[in-house]
Amino acid sequence: MPEVIPPDSVGIVTPQVAQFDIPLTLECGKQLNSFQLMYETYGELNADRSNAVLICHALSGHHHAAGYHSMEDSKPGWWDSCIGPGKPIDTNKFFVISLNNLGGCAGSTGPASINPETGNAYGPDFPVVTVQDWVRSQAMLADRLNIPHWAAVIGGSLGGMQALQWSIEYPERVHNAAVIASTPRLSAQNIAFNEVARKAITSDPNFHEGRYGEHTTYPDKGLMLARMVGHITYLSNASMGEKFGRDLRAQTLKFGLLDVQFEVESYLHYQGERFSKNFDANTYLLMTRALDYFDPARAHDGDLSKALEPAKCKYLVVSFTTDWRFPPDRSEELVNAMVEAKKSVSYAEVDSPHGHDAFLIPTQRYMDVFYGFMGRVAKEISHAR
Repeated sequence: MPEVIPPDSVGIVTPQVAQFDIPLTLECGKQLNSFQLMYETYGELNADRSNAVLICHALSGHHHAAGYHSMEDSKPGWWDSCIGPGKPIDTNKFFVISLNNLGGCAGSTGPASINPETGNAYGPDFPVVTVQDWVRSQAMLADRLNIPHWAAVIGGSLGGMQALQWSIEYPERVHNAAVIASTPRLSAQNIAFNEVARKAITSDPNFHEGRYGEHTTYPDKGLMLARMVGHITYLSNASMGEKFGRDLRAQTLKFGLLDVQFEVESYLHYQGERFSKNFDANTYLLMTRALDYFDPARAHDGDLSKALEPAKCKYLVVSFTTDWRFPPDRSEELVNAMVEAKKSVSYAEVDSPHGHDAFLIPTQRYMDVFYGFMGRVAKEISHAR
């Protein structure tokens, strides 16, 4: 809980809801006749509506990217380190929008929402959504807010995939795109980790084929395990070693098979338990599938440069040396395709000990790169006016 709102914070923010009563046909072929998106905004839209920035969230993120919902909040939004007055995404210059994706569990329509056709929660009947579906629903929100184009679309990890898809699908509406700690498609190892997470959830005896709500149960143990597996992949060996080492919770070994004895075990249990209380299991299944399916090159016989041909924006691609979930060579694959497609791209491989989560941590080199990119975006807006 902040005693006072920091001067570089966007302050107290209130989420908003956009209701759409028009059909959205999804990539899977199914249709949502109506849906809602939860979103937040920071900063002010300028007179010619040219300073809008879209923030796309990663797997477990949502619309609350910056500021506080109340003075009782224990911590700010998930990317508060980068959004606010004087920060890289400077709310003195930009009008920032962050939303909870379709299929999410933080206010946007998803598996836990009531299906208006049945009066019951969608549960496992909620259709599979993809990155392409998210981008199309985000475009509908932009239309609703009368935002003709984005000064920049920005995302890390799964959010970076959305920024990339935006640049391909709506080239006239994206002037700049930042793809951070991301990849143009998952590796077999990435998909394998996702499958282990899904199996942990679906093997929980309380899962009931996704209809746990009807059984007044919840697969919290499975979701906890899924998060523990995921969390390991978000950190680096160095960062885990530095943070926990082989420290014990007690002074001596207990010689018990089931006891939580090492600090790193305790940390993973804490993270898993906390996540299982705040996230919907069916949404986790949906989000990991969206990750698996993303592959813009698939429609071009695997030629990523062909997929990128429609794009007209300037790109920033950032990777981190210890990110073994989406390592630098995956970003270099993307950058090489951009160069082959003759796109404008800046690339930075940032030396960081923080693994995949480095995109959320404001290290100096990373911030310098981000400030430089967004400073140029701000100048573009100023010169165009």
